[in-house]
Amino acid sequence: MCFKEIISIGHAVYRTQNLPWFRTLSWYFLACANYFVYGQSLKDYFGIVLRRELNVLQPFIDYYRFISFWLYVIGFMMFVLSLQKKQYLVQFTLFGWTHIALLIVVTQSNLIVQTLFDGMIWFLLSTTCVICNDIMAYMFGFFFGRTSLIKLSPKKTWEGFIGALFSTVIYSLFFTRLLAQFQFFTCPAEYDEESMVFIMECEPSSTYQVREYILPRFVQTLLGFVGLYWETLNLMPAQIHALVIALFASLVSPFGGFFASGFKRAFKIKDFGDVFPGHGGIMDRFDCQFLMASFLYVYIQTFLKTANPTKLAQQILNLSQEQQLYVFNQLKENLIKTGAIEA
Repeated sequence: MCFKEIISIGHAVYRTQNLPWFRTLSWYFLACANYFVYGQSLKDYFGIVLRRELNVLQPFIDYYRFISFWLYVIGFMMFVLSLQKKQYLVQFTLFGWTHIALLIVVTQSNLIVQTLFDGMIWFLLSTTCVICNDIMAYMFGFFFGRTSLIKLSPKKTWEGFIGALFSTVIYSLFFTRLLAQFQFFTCPAEYDEESMVFIMECEPSSTYQVREYILPRFVQTLLGFVGLYWETLNLMPAQIHALVIALFASLVSPFGGFFASGFKRAFKIKDFGDVFPGHGGIMDRFDCQFLMASFLYVYIQTFLKTANPTKLAQQILNLSQEQQLYVFNQLKENLIKTGAIEA
């Protein structure tokens, strides 16, 4: 839906210029891009099942990169063949338009999906933090707003921005504590081949265990000014990560909305679409979420990512028998050294 709304703006130019194949090729490139970015997920999580149940699909999983590349090349050739004299500049502009839309929509949506496999808590936390920040910025701005924040969005105020910051931080701490009680939200996805469903069960990791933290001296001093004389604080490590996510949602994600506002002003349109009467289209609701998706993926990969046994097992099963035997011997040798099993 986001891609459709972005392409529709370019399609307004397409209709006036009577250019062939722009819209068809745009959707064709979208299909190629999705096949390329989601091919690895299909291979990692559903490879064995698809081979067992639908053997005819095996080449499309094993060679998805090669196939998607050639599908893209075919689309590229179709674009070149569609070029018309005196319309080259417009056609190449729209070709770039399509690829920018693919970069924004396909890449970011893929990052969102990837975070789901690492525990739904981070997906729910990040998306709701952006929503909370947007709502609270409106509320504080409506009741207390006096000072304009940025010219791109005249209705945004510093009062709303600061009020939303504190509200989002408080929300993130409580919401994380709530979700951390349920394995369904905290456990990475593990695919069960027999039942053909994802199982969200595991032993709670240390990330979701409450610890006692000694507050830095300057923090104790600041709290003392408001009558809070705390020397220690009991928190989950997950809540500290949630604090970082909340700060990004409050300080950086709004710039996704500002960017979208500038984009709409450049093309003199009020909204990207009309799916939600009075609120615009899907892209109007997701402009800040895409920026958050990139940050969340990078943050998880850097600070929270752990090896996924299901994914590793799937990769091992894709090896030859000799390679699998080598991995088995290496694991056995290591387990004997660590005392986990007897020789």
